Amino acid sequence: MKTRLKRLFRLISDQAGPTAVEYAVMIMLVILVCLTGITAIGQLTATRFEQSSTSIQDAIDAQP
Repeated sequence: MKTRLKRLFRLISDQAGPTAVEYAVMIMLVILVCLTGITAIGQLTATRFEQSSTSIQDAIDAQP
């Protein structure tokens, strides 16, 4: 019985489990921020390419 209590107290006082969970949560947040940034930059780039394409096509069409 004493060994079981000792194991239980050791398990409760062990910080390795919560630390791993905290690191996993931090990594997930970093990945979420990166994906959000990449998506925003991708949409901005696509818009700029569309504007450039439209401008080039308009310039070609305007030539005599």
